[in-house]
Amino acid sequence: MNKVILNPKFSRLSDFINQLPDSFATAGQTVYQARNVIKVFEKEGFRLNVKSYHIPIFINQIIYSFLRPTKARRAYEYAMEVRRRGVETPEPVAYIECRRFGLLRASYFVSIQCDMPGIMRTFLDLDVTNEGKLDLIEAFARYSARLHESQILHVDYSPGNILFEKKEDGYHFSLVDINRMHFGTVDMPTGCHNFARLCGNEEFFRLLAHYYAQERGFDEAQCLDLILRYRNEDRKKRQQKWRIIK
Repeated sequence: MNKVILNPKFSRLSDFINQLPDSFATAGQTVYQARNVIKVFEKEGFRLNVKSYHIPIFINQIIYSFLRPTKARRAYEYAMEVRRRGVETPEPVAYIECRRFGLLRASYFVSIQCDMPGIMRTFLDLDVTNEGKLDLIEAFARYSARLHESQILHVDYSPGNILFEKKEDGYHFSLVDINRMHFGTVDMPTGCHNFARLCGNEEFFRLLAHYYAQERGFDEAQCLDLILRYRNEDRKKRQQKWRIIK
């Protein structure tokens, strides 16, 4: 049995959405494939991004069937809330939950494809002295501050989940992969901890702390100390995790 929630704005996509669980494997253009699969579809004049979440292990099938909203549902509802607060993220179109004998088997989240050309993953690999990069760092820091002031915390605030584009009025950013979010007051320690998964040299983080603290009225030295501390702690945890896996 499939549960389908469709954004009323996209009612003309109803047939496509309802048929998606059957057509996903053989249709669309694959843009990412690992545990989850992301494909792009062209339908009714829309470029659609469809994320198929991997089938969870048995215990998680129980959790997502009875105790916790699915990742697809959270991605859809969080996108609605983020956009309601004036922050850019791809517009949600629908989510689908497929169950068998009452247990979750598969789920899909559909959104409008975001074609912003920049991704922070590539940006952070560059030298901060590169032309134009200082402006982007400042814009990103102030954007992050406004995000936190709007009581939005993207739990997976990593370089691959932040897109950007430079327009006439400055840099614009968009959040993706938003099935893990918190909404509520973001204080200085929480805000600084949110940068732990970013990569870059100390100069990058110094500039980030400067503009972030300036925008939020925080102490710059404290912000930098917290950002670097959380960044180092996160790096050590990841190194330990990889050693265990190997």
